[in-house]
Amino acid sequence: MAVQLNLRARLRTSPAVWSAPVWVGIIVFYFFYVVHLEDSRAEVLTGPLWAAEQVALVLSFFYAFAYALTVGLAVWEGGRLVQDGVWALAPARTRVRVAVHTLAPSVAAGWLALAVPVVLRLVETGLLPSPAAVAPLLMGMGIVCAYALLGCVLGHVAPRVIAAPLACVTVFYFVSGSGSYSDPVWPRHTLGQIDTSLAFGEHYGLLTMLVPFLFITAVAGAVAAWWLPTPRRWLVRTAAFAVALCVGVACAREASGWGFGDGPVVAGNAPLRCVGEAPRVCMAETGGAIGSLHEVRTQVVKSVHRLQAAGVQVEMPDTVSDALLAERHRKRSSATQWWLPLSRQAGESGGGMVNIRYAVLLASVQFPCTLPTAFEPGKSADWIVPHDAATLWAAQKIGAEAPYLAWRRSEYGAIQNADEVLEKVRKLADDTSGLTSETEQKVWFHDEQQKACKLAGQD
Repeated sequence: MAVQLNLRARLRTSPAVWSAPVWVGIIVFYFFYVVHLEDSRAEVLTGPLWAAEQVALVLSFFYAFAYALTVGLAVWEGGRLVQDGVWALAPARTRVRVAVHTLAPSVAAGWLALAVPVVLRLVETGLLPSPAAVAPLLMGMGIVCAYALLGCVLGHVAPRVIAAPLACVTVFYFVSGSGSYSDPVWPRHTLGQIDTSLAFGEHYGLLTMLVPFLFITAVAGAVAAWWLPTPRRWLVRTAAFAVALCVGVACAREASGWGFGDGPVVAGNAPLRCVGEAPRVCMAETGGAIGSLHEVRTQVVKSVHRLQAAGVQVEMPDTVSDALLAERHRKRSSATQWWLPLSRQAGESGGGMVNIRYAVLLASVQFPCTLPTAFEPGKSADWIVPHDAATLWAAQKIGAEAPYLAWRRSEYGAIQNADEVLEKVRKLADDTSGLTSETEQKVWFHDEQQKACKLAGQD
């Protein structure tokens, strides 16, 4: 009964409780409005969905708020302990025990500021997280404890009415603004806000989470050693300061080599499902289009066979893999292994099977030279007509002309007579498709390839 009364009294006087309507309201507003400004709920649910990516994305909006909330509440609690003369009233209890009991509501508020958005996102997407997916949440909860300790000590040495809001704003400013640091770069990775975003199938590497945790807790540990009454106080303080300095320097040196948003990640964790042989087609299970796997393989096989019959020099690959499985480090397709955006193209927002055929087209139609990848001012663009006409003709053979024309139309923006060029391309391809002899069409296709190379000065 006494424990229950003490708990009720602590909660009744805790700023974490009487300020809850404010910070809970901020969490709700941030999640349902600010977070969804970047990607609407409908866009998120269409996939691809990866739990670790969703957790990391949501946490990036709440790290700074959680730390600022915790340090502000902890400063207020620390100041209250001094004002109420708690140390003189309870000499039998250690400072650590008193601080833990007092700061528990403040720490809980910081934990909720991180955990609630994560839970809401997982419920919204219907994802079940793995331990690796929630690891950054655990890192943030650990750092919340460190900021609570820093706030409590600050509340002992400064007036809480001034120190609490000042500490809150300062922590929020530096943590939320850490991503803007460019020289030096290490603050981007050490102040508690992970600067590295995750792609599909990735988890954070251990160092990515360990470096900010160690950096902040080392500072908090040194401050705690300064504050706690211990035997041989100056020796303990000196040792704690030396350890904190060494840990901080080591973390900063490690983070300095990561660059902008490039902390260590572990890729290739997404489960995949494969079907068939030669080609063996593999797609991400949670990419949003796994139900179309068999149809995707059928479209790939039919498209390659039709292109071969039309005279396009393409071999059936051994493996066709989902590019979603290697997003960060894009892998180039080879003759035997293709990397195509299967999940994105076959998904609800990707256009369906016509875009699968379009992806096969781009992987299959190769020219015997290296052509410019963009329209360069001052240089001839005469090669565009034979290049695009030949490719459009191949696209017509597999029913992929619509996405190909849409792409080229968007690329023609740099050409003054874009409409005229597009009309020439379409007329040339349509006239050739009308030829009765397949042999003539094949000869024309290869002649246009050579002509494009010659006009581009690559023959």
